[in-house]
Amino acid sequence: MNNTDYDRALYYTHRSEWDNLLILMVRTKDQFLSKKIELFLHAYRFEKDYELIQNRLYDLLRYLDHAAESTFPGVALHG
Repeated sequence: MNNTDYDRALYYTHRSEWDNLLILMVRTKDQFLSKKIELFLHAYRFEKDYELIQNRLYDLLRYLDHAAESTFPGVALHG
């Protein structure tokens, strides 16, 4: 898997670029990443419970960290 998708997802999330995150969700070949993005964006747009939105965001960020570490051992997104 291309680590670029994970870097882009992290960048778009950090910058609150939801349109670009949505485009990445559609274009990525990583179905797990696509689903995590979908769940987060749906919660962000439609949920009123901030805790659920926060949990979806943390799920996405944890997956990004895990995927980056699995793809390139020793090169996690967090440092």
